[in-house]
Amino acid sequence: MKKIFFSLILTIVGVATFGQQDPQSSFYFNNPLSFNPAYAGTRGTLNINTVHRSQWIGWDGAPSTQYLSIHAPVARQRVGLGTNLTFDKTGARNSIDWMNHASFQMQLNPNNLRLSLGISGGIQKNQYDFNGLGVSNSNDPNFTTPFNKTQANFGAGAYLYKVASDIHIRQASYYVGFSIPHLMERSLDNNSVEAVLQRHYFLTGGYVFPVNAVTDIRTSALLKFTKNSPATMDINVSALFYKQFWVGGMYRIGEGIGFNTSYQIKDYMMIGYAFDLPLNGMKLNQWGNHEVVISFDIRPRNNAFVSPRYF
Repeated sequence: MKKIFFSLILTIVGVATFGQQDPQSSFYFNNPLSFNPAYAGTRGTLNINTVHRSQWIGWDGAPSTQYLSIHAPVARQRVGLGTNLTFDKTGARNSIDWMNHASFQMQLNPNNLRLSLGISGGIQKNQYDFNGLGVSNSNDPNFTTPFNKTQANFGAGAYLYKVASDIHIRQASYYVGFSIPHLMERSLDNNSVEAVLQRHYFLTGGYVFPVNAVTDIRTSALLKFTKNSPATMDINVSALFYKQFWVGGMYRIGEGIGFNTSYQIKDYMMIGYAFDLPLNGMKLNQWGNHEVVISFDIRPRNNAFVSPRYF
């Protein structure tokens, strides 16, 4: 058991040095604020979104991630303000990411094509303590000296989206977004030359195809890339039935496959569940990844309200 745990730690250290580092989420299309500050306020409601993800169930020290996002439009819905908290724990490592967001939204044409530009600023706290682990090199300072550092960071993004014909209804039918959630590269251990939180780039998009009076099809994709690592891409296709029930499938190219479902309990409340299973070398001796989302939309009194929200 200790060997499995120690192997996992080594894997994470390698990933932290050369691979994708930001936590993954199968519900990225429900929580874009976690990686794009320009999304703040674009729903036209006070949105509160919570996500819990348990990854690689059955492995000791497997990753566990929680997200909390809150955002709303202000200044006659020309400005969006929001905040996002991310808690991530993997083995003896854990991190806290707290970013505050502001966006400015402009209408580009009479058909309600809109562009939102956003910036963010906040703090990232990274820490680990490997003293309780069995190691082969007891002189390695990364395993003998705990690490705990809080550092400032900043982000930026753009979000182009189409809303319904009524300007008071924020119901997107398609969108394209690009963002860099963390502009500053930060040290992740006591040897700042090797393990660095690298700059990640996110490109995302989605489109809704109306099929008939009771069915819509929603497609979305998220491309993530950073230096010294192959790009990863999530593709999701979901069907909406009777404006209330979503069911869909996900493919993470070269990594995993899964499904997701959500239910619009009330106009203001949605709950969802996602499951995905690795297809690469991480698939052994574990029970996949599980994710739960709960989202609330509280509308201004003088605004029309559309349910469900496509994006």
